[in-house]
Amino acid sequence: MEDGMYQFIEDIVSGRIEMRIHPKQNIHAKIYIFREEVYHPHGYGSVITGSSNLTEAGLEKNFEFNVELRYDDDIQFATETFERLWSESVVIDIKHIEKIKKESYLNAEFTPYEVYLKFLLEYFGRSIDFDPNSVSDLPKGYKKLSYQVDAVNDGYSKMMKHNGFFLSDVVGLGKTIVAALIAKKFFFANGFPMHRSHTLIIVPPALKEGWERTMTEFKLDNYKIITNGSLHKIKDPSLYDLVIVDEAHKFRSDTASMYNELQKLCKTKTLHADGSLHDKKVILVSATPLNNKPEDIANLVYLFQDSKDSTLEEGNLQRFFREQIDKYKKVKKQKDIEQISKDIKAIYEKIRTKVVEPLTVRRTRTDLMENEAYRKDLEEQNVHFPDVKPPHKIYYQLDAELEALYDKTIHYLGGKEGNVLKYYRYQAIKYLVPQKKAKYKKADMISIQLAGIMKTLLVKRIDSSFYAFKQSLKRYYQANKVMLGMFEKGVIYIAPNLKVNELLSEGKEDELIKLIEEAQYTDPTIEICAPEDFESGFKEGLEDDGHILEELVEAWDKITYDPKLDIFINEYLKGKLFDKSINQEGKLVVFSESKETTKYLSDTLKANGFNRVLTVQSDNRNDKMPVLEANFDANYKGEKKNDYNIVISTEVLAEGVNLHRANVIVNYDTPWNSTRLMQRIGRVNRIGSTAKEVHIFNFFPTAKVNNDIELEKKAKMKLFAFHAALGEDSQIYSTDENPESFGLFDKNADEERDEKLRYLMWLRKLKEDDPDLIKRICKMPLRARVGRKSKLIPMSTITFIRNKRRDAFTFIREDGNIEDLTFLEAVKEFEARLEEKAIPLHDKHHEQVAKAIDVFSEKEEDAKAATKKVVTTQGPNEKKALAYLDGFVHVPNITDEELTLIEKAKRAISTGRFQQLQRDINKLQSATKKAPVKIVVLLEQLMKIITSYPLEHIEVNTHEIPAVNRIKVTKELVPEIIISESFNL
Repeated sequence: MEDGMYQFIEDIVSGRIEMRIHPKQNIHAKIYIFREEVYHPHGYGSVITGSSNLTEAGLEKNFEFNVELRYDDDIQFATETFERLWSESVVIDIKHIEKIKKESYLNAEFTPYEVYLKFLLEYFGRSIDFDPNSVSDLPKGYKKLSYQVDAVNDGYSKMMKHNGFFLSDVVGLGKTIVAALIAKKFFFANGFPMHRSHTLIIVPPALKEGWERTMTEFKLDNYKIITNGSLHKIKDPSLYDLVIVDEAHKFRSDTASMYNELQKLCKTKTLHADGSLHDKKVILVSATPLNNKPEDIANLVYLFQDSKDSTLEEGNLQRFFREQIDKYKKVKKQKDIEQISKDIKAIYEKIRTKVVEPLTVRRTRTDLMENEAYRKDLEEQNVHFPDVKPPHKIYYQLDAELEALYDKTIHYLGGKEGNVLKYYRYQAIKYLVPQKKAKYKKADMISIQLAGIMKTLLVKRIDSSFYAFKQSLKRYYQANKVMLGMFEKGVIYIAPNLKVNELLSEGKEDELIKLIEEAQYTDPTIEICAPEDFESGFKEGLEDDGHILEELVEAWDKITYDPKLDIFINEYLKGKLFDKSINQEGKLVVFSESKETTKYLSDTLKANGFNRVLTVQSDNRNDKMPVLEANFDANYKGEKKNDYNIVISTEVLAEGVNLHRANVIVNYDTPWNSTRLMQRIGRVNRIGSTAKEVHIFNFFPTAKVNNDIELEKKAKMKLFAFHAALGEDSQIYSTDENPESFGLFDKNADEERDEKLRYLMWLRKLKEDDPDLIKRICKMPLRARVGRKSKLIPMSTITFIRNKRRDAFTFIREDGNIEDLTFLEAVKEFEARLEEKAIPLHDKHHEQVAKAIDVFSEKEEDAKAATKKVVTTQGPNEKKALAYLDGFVHVPNITDEELTLIEKAKRAISTGRFQQLQRDINKLQSATKKAPVKIVVLLEQLMKIITSYPLEHIEVNTHEIPAVNRIKVTKELVPEIIISESFNL
């Protein structure tokens, strides 16, 4: 085709074809005159007029309507009209033809560097224009920071395109401020003043006060703040236009009722006063969206995306995540630790590039420091972020006796084989005889989970402090003893909701029996059993555990010294931690997961002369907050105080609190996962920090050895023993924990970089330095292309294609194989130096570009078709639910309204709109199999499930799509070539 275009231009230039331009008339008519040169009255020609253009589409493909006229008068009239227009018209200047050739994509003189710049300009679009005025009306005391302005614009754009996004700037960079600014921008852009948007903010209880303060300062209208557990109190979900969820990772389990309530809320259309319906917008605030399992990430995305009808390039997210989840499970079963790490990294990299990155706004301190514009802006506004130093290791050495006991204890607690704790006390219902066990659903699973929780708790307690471990160990020993005592008496009480152990150990059996009598008719979990109600081996298991527990209690009672506490007080508190060279402000933050450890530390420190110690835990947090802020918050508006210089806290202060007058953190027990570590560090590494460095101190047990190398080796061995003891079942104890040594020895939690940001900032700098170049590149035509030399990928082509729905970067090899690239993969191929010369396009270039367009179009058609019909590759649960719903269609006397609701439920299942809908339907099916009910009652129960979901606005394909809408959809899906390059030797 292009050969024909070049020939056409050449024919005009040579005079073989003559064309003119009329200076006044806008000529739209198509007239084709065929006549002999000399007139004669015997049919000397004809005129064809109609809709056809002189193109392939006009002559062959399109439905056109044309008329042929043969009368001499018609031919004469057409000829005279043409001659008149021709005489009035202007000859096309040859120079103009050359100009058209030069300014169109036919220009063969574009350089690789120009095409590279065009690629970046088209990809980033308006993002390259930094507009500080896009964020205005900041409250007094807040600074307009350029990285936050970019985050607002980027986040708003992603939110409007995908209905939601992750706001994931690392801890301490002001995510709350960015969310507030986006909410305010949305308020004024979303139909104001005719419509006044409502914003719902969902937060953990500990963060509510901070959000209230921020939103009051930003003067956002029509907002409501509720805590995570109050979603059921929202009476009218259709009222809210925007939903902000802070610490969104707490909603990552799609089996939790809180998740289901949130998903229903987010997917209820918003009703405007004019009756129009609009998709809700969702901001998920979480510093660590990738610090979760693949299915957890998927569940968060599904809060604003339908799993089978996504706005992302990966249209079917359910299929994509299913593949990653299966790979993840397979990898976790491998033995080679290095290979596991490598494979898991590859899985997360794919999730990051395909799903998380297009939906995420994330800046790290590394990004801010490495990008000149951000760094200069921060310096000019006197904003400094401390340098987070690699963690300092505090090794507390165990003498031979204590080390032997410590290692033996870890083996007893977490060992898999032999004489180890089996936690029978917490698995009672698992060992009930079948008729008794039937009362408890999933008895085995609950028992295994409970035993895992107890094991994890004990392992963590020995890491926390010997004092806390002794307390937990004695409680378990006592509980096991109470259970054996009940066996001796012949009456075993199973009452999960009553304090059986506590009451029996205090000799209050009469009180327990009275409570059981009162509750047994209202509490279905209560069971009074005899020894014969348990399977053989259970009592023996309790006795075996009892022997181990008794041995451990006796052995630990003999340990009256604490090397960890000794080194903390004598070497660190009295020396390194308050050394002016690292701690100029003289403030210290100490974290421990155990409330007993924090109390133990507080009491011991005060007994050793440290009188300015503030202890904060869940039961006194609200009372202590004013004192805490006055003594530790660098942004505190009132009079700053120095009544306290040490704060000791559980995880209750690990999020949503400013402690950045301090710059030294001690993790008294191990922060097993990176999320916890990052959150703790974020308390002191925040906007407003004045210290130049942040120092983190972590404790590690080790043996008494003669050199530092052996010291660390022994410490790592103990760390790995902990990992083995915790194992996979530690996930049960706290589902946001993934026990890894990430961050404990060498890794700095803020090292990651946003590679895409690097290209954007480079382009902005180029525009600032050479605006004329960028103007020229902006005027370059779409479809510009260039040939480049490459020995590695000869006879290949790379394309950038887009439509209204998505961008695609496609690499086509010589053999026809096609590979979809991410932006970062594509930009590395397009990247070119100023001096690089172009070469001619190779012979396969046009064929390969055409293939890329065909593949793009096929994917769009597949994605479109997937939303119009039930997908054949559905999972068993979906198929089961859909088949069950189909069974109700022919129920006698079913109403049209009920039929429509069933169709809507089927549609919601096929597009993956709600994760729980099919499960709820399948539960109904399973329940009624065991206890059959009348079809009328069954239909009523089904309607109750369906109407609990916001399905009223789901469209059911009962009619053909109107032609106008079909044309609009088709236009939006038409692929457009943005840029292409071919490579050859």
